[in-house]
Amino acid sequence: MRELLAVALGGACGAVLRWLLASTIQRAVSGAFPWGTFAVNALGSFLLGFLFVWFVERSTVGEMGRLAVTVGMLGAFTTFSTYSLESVRLMQEGAWGLALGNIAGQVVVCVPLTWLGLTLARLL
Repeated sequence: MRELLAVALGGACGAVLRWLLASTIQRAVSGAFPWGTFAVNALGSFLLGFLFVWFVERSTVGEMGRLAVTVGMLGAFTTFSTYSLESVRLMQEGAWGLALGNIAGQVVVCVPLTWLGLTLARLL
């Protein structure tokens, strides 16, 4: 039950942070391309890679803290499901170039940023 509470509390924080950051960025850049979600996924990928190494290899943070931050907060913060929905909606609207750019861009940016987070955490 404690694990469930840790994930739930972390998830509530991550969801709010995701909404705040994504909506702020999207308002700032406007346009049809979902830059807010893109930025959140990139940042979340980096943070998850970094914090995974930090918690597992370098930190004395307990299981509850690790679950709250990685599974809860970052699980709710990263928005892959939103990215998928936005990509499909762009396709449905006939904006195939934007949809394919979003799909390819997320993979090309987020996977390397996860690697960068892992690598940077190991160097510190």
